[in-house]
Amino acid sequence: MRTIDLAGVPVPVIGQGTWRMGENPDQHRAEVAALQLGIDEGMTLIDTAEMYGEGGAETVVGEAIRGRRDQVFLVSKVYPHNASHKGVPRACEASLQRLGTDYIDLYLLHWRGQYPLEETVEAFERLREAGKIGRWGVSNFDVADLQELASPACATNQVLYNIEERGIEFDLLPWWQQHHLPLMAYCPIAQGGELLSSPTLKQIARRHEVTPAQVSLAWVLRQDGVIAIPKAVTPEHVRLNAAAAKLVLDEHDLDAIDRVFGAPKRKHPLAMV
Repeated sequence: MRTIDLAGVPVPVIGQGTWRMGENPDQHRAEVAALQLGIDEGMTLIDTAEMYGEGGAETVVGEAIRGRRDQVFLVSKVYPHNASHKGVPRACEASLQRLGTDYIDLYLLHWRGQYPLEETVEAFERLREAGKIGRWGVSNFDVADLQELASPACATNQVLYNIEERGIEFDLLPWWQQHHLPLMAYCPIAQGGELLSSPTLKQIARRHEVTPAQVSLAWVLRQDGVIAIPKAVTPEHVRLNAAAAKLVLDEHDLDAIDRVFGAPKRKHPLAMV
């Protein structure tokens, strides 16, 4: 799988998301197995957060990477209400315990909250100096937030981006690309459902002999410097996600998508889920 530089490390352009994992004990074994299969398929970036399942997803990830931590680039996130001088190290330590590791490769502020950015950044830097995290970044930050942050140490911004949610293309994505920084796209196939039922995506999928979800992933990855982090629980979906990295959409495909899901022509509030 092709790679991109993230926080000074080459990572796959398609990683593994874990939102909604760790919530149903009946799914635990399937979730662990899916992540392990994903690693085998080359999707060695795993994204999680203390919010997901209130730590449950981190526990699933911890079991999945046991004995193969050195193969994985691990991303987790801190709640905004924990993003204080004292809260950040406590939250990070709890995440480390659940993940069964002594360091997180990339630690993100999940979204802006009550604490000043300077306070959170200082806490992140202390973690980095202590070897608890490799680098830090943000999530759900719009251009104004990034301009206020104004830190060259910020390694990435993780935002909602898919065919249905293209708002970042107006100003956020160009701004980020001008600064030559990688962007992480969460929910890259939306929530499935209506998007994957689109006649346009189905037609493109048939032409390439792939699935609409793979078309959606390839569409996100057409942008330079973007990493997609879809979630999958079944072996079939894991393998399909990994294979999507090889799919290249042509101008005919992209034009067809644009006609149905047009690019933004004005500034929109940053979409979040």
